[in-house]
Amino acid sequence: MKLFLALGITILISISGFAQELNFKVIINSDRSRIQNTDVFNQMKASFEQFLNGRSWTNDEYRPEERIKGNMLITINDVPQIGVYNATVQVQVVRPVYGTNYESLVFNFADRNWNFEYIESQPLEFNRFTFLNNISSLLAFYANIALGIDYDTFSSKGGNPFFEVANDIVNNAQQSGRPGWVQNPNDRRSRFWLINDIYISSVYAPIREAYYLYHRQGMDLLLSDPDTAYSNILEAIRLVAGANKVQPNGILTISFMDAKGEEISQVLKNAPFELRDEAVKLLLEVDPNNARKYNELLRS
Repeated sequence: MKLFLALGITILISISGFAQELNFKVIINSDRSRIQNTDVFNQMKASFEQFLNGRSWTNDEYRPEERIKGNMLITINDVPQIGVYNATVQVQVVRPVYGTNYESLVFNFADRNWNFEYIESQPLEFNRFTFLNNISSLLAFYANIALGIDYDTFSSKGGNPFFEVANDIVNNAQQSGRPGWVQNPNDRRSRFWLINDIYISSVYAPIREAYYLYHRQGMDLLLSDPDTAYSNILEAIRLVAGANKVQPNGILTISFMDAKGEEISQVLKNAPFELRDEAVKLLLEVDPNNARKYNELLRS
């Protein structure tokens, strides 16, 4: 009896010692929906979180504290008929900085065109090679984008396996004709163009290298080797600016700056003036709308 009990405890510890990869919080804003009974949105939130956090997306082992944190803010803009929803989605992913309690925002993207059908208590299934519905495809797409971006920050192009899955999801979803999945030159803030810029286009490949330089060789070294960290952060900015010069205002460039702009303006305050001066010149080319914020670096 004691042997079986000991084995049971060992198995339980083994199972609880590792967890799924994601730790996403889903927030649903239904103020515009004009639906009085909000139970459906509570169920929707629980269902979406279970889909993202309750399954294994990789073959790697994750401890609970290692899970990738993120937020998914879903704004219901319209309910044209019962069970049909038009929404926008804001996806954010954070990453811890080595040796600190600080969490760095690594991905910040606004998906402006998502329509889907949801029935209360419906099960959500996913197949990488088949389009089943517009909920599981979108959730799985951003789960793999989050994994890919996170892995890119720890090793150069480390996110390739996950971006390959995200690309498969887009290719399969195109048959649905739903907005966001198809190539539309008038809608650059879409899932199609996001994975195209991350995984398909060679123009923006330097930005993926910038994710690694900025985080693993930059932010993670700030405490132990600040000079090297500042130098690598500057090189990451150079890479982003170089890609932007070849093809301005790409969605990956915008996404990178939306995530990192505020942080850069704070992190570089203690860097040498010559480095700050070059960084500001590059930042003003890539992100001129935040010129005031970057120019403050020259007054520090």
